[in-house]
Amino acid sequence: MPDTVKAVNLLKSIRHPCFSGCGGKLTRIHLPVAPGCNIQCNYCVRKFDCPNESRPGVSTAILSPEEALARYLLVKERIGKPDVVGIAGPGDALANFAAVRGTISLIRDSEPDATFCISTNGLLLPLYADELAALGVSHVTVTLNAVDPAIGRRIYRYVHFQGRRYTGLEGAKILLERQLEGIDRAQALGMVIKINIVMLMGLNDRHIPKIVEAAREKGADLSNIMQLIPVKGSLLEHLPLISNAEIMATRRKCEAILPQMYHCRQCRADAVGALDQDISRTLDEGFPSERASVAAAGCSAAESSGAGEGEALRFAVASNRGYVVDQHFGHAHSFYIYEYQDGRVSLLERRDIPQYCFGPAECRDHEALFGGIAGIIGDCAGVIVMRIGEAPREMLAERGIRVFMTYNYVTDAVKEAAAAIR
Repeated sequence: MPDTVKAVNLLKSIRHPCFSGCGGKLTRIHLPVAPGCNIQCNYCVRKFDCPNESRPGVSTAILSPEEALARYLLVKERIGKPDVVGIAGPGDALANFAAVRGTISLIRDSEPDATFCISTNGLLLPLYADELAALGVSHVTVTLNAVDPAIGRRIYRYVHFQGRRYTGLEGAKILLERQLEGIDRAQALGMVIKINIVMLMGLNDRHIPKIVEAAREKGADLSNIMQLIPVKGSLLEHLPLISNAEIMATRRKCEAILPQMYHCRQCRADAVGALDQDISRTLDEGFPSERASVAAAGCSAAESSGAGEGEALRFAVASNRGYVVDQHFGHAHSFYIYEYQDGRVSLLERRDIPQYCFGPAECRDHEALFGGIAGIIGDCAGVIVMRIGEAPREMLAERGIRVFMTYNYVTDAVKEAAAAIR
């Protein structure tokens, strides 16, 4: 089946402005439903937006899945059906998977044959690759800037994974392992994979052929070597720029390894239209201007999670699909981790846990097993479940983790829990 899926998806690449070699007249819509990010690149700052900027990681507003559907339908009415529906931030698509899944599902119901593409740093790709395939996502772009952790540690300030923040060599190793595993899994499921590489003078510029080789070995179909766009306030804002001649020479060298993209425009997360004609600014009328902008919410996932800030609250939610609190604590295989801050609820990630209870005959108070679960959610202020036994409730309380029992929409449940704590 994956071979058949791959063949179909490769055919779709003909109508994809990024994956096609002649995408000038093809159109895409980027839906900015993913504000949070789980890593911090040293060249990235997403705390502000200017409508006149065109670079990844910026968007004038963050849309809910319902608003994203409305925007899609508006674009379809004005310029015709977009060739591709993309989710490229302004954070990481998979760090905001509930919103991404909701957006794709709503548009899929309205447009069954829509082509979907997501961009990710790859940290959570092994976790969500199968769900992406089930949703019918045909194209995935992974930003892979190093395949040597010694180089990666100079590019990434931190990696936020499974409730912990990793830095240095350890963080770079975790990110790389997950990226390569995710690419391998996504291509095995039939998705078409593009690798984005930001060329950084003195950091990874001579390392890029090895990145492309590693991507090819994992089944990637295309690579896109991009120039650094300096961003004021980033750690690499003063890094020397790569010339057009240098970047073209590197692309030609890597062409022998993997097909190259030569026409990238390094688009905004809310771009609309053809690559050379972004019409997103003309569509802003009619969308709520008071919704959270990137200036307020762009870094809400990883950057606001520091233990010393005292503003953000995290909750582990037992839910089958991330919409409704509908699972017993003992039956959960994973928790959705949500963050509440300044009235906003954001999905950070989903964390797998060992199942605590398998039925009356096996549901015992295993302190070692519980200790493992508690360690995974130890950074959370509370656990939100439909039901929970008295023993695990007491053990959570001993660790300072509040328990909330409800059957409610996740967003409402998190807000109520945060109000109760404060």
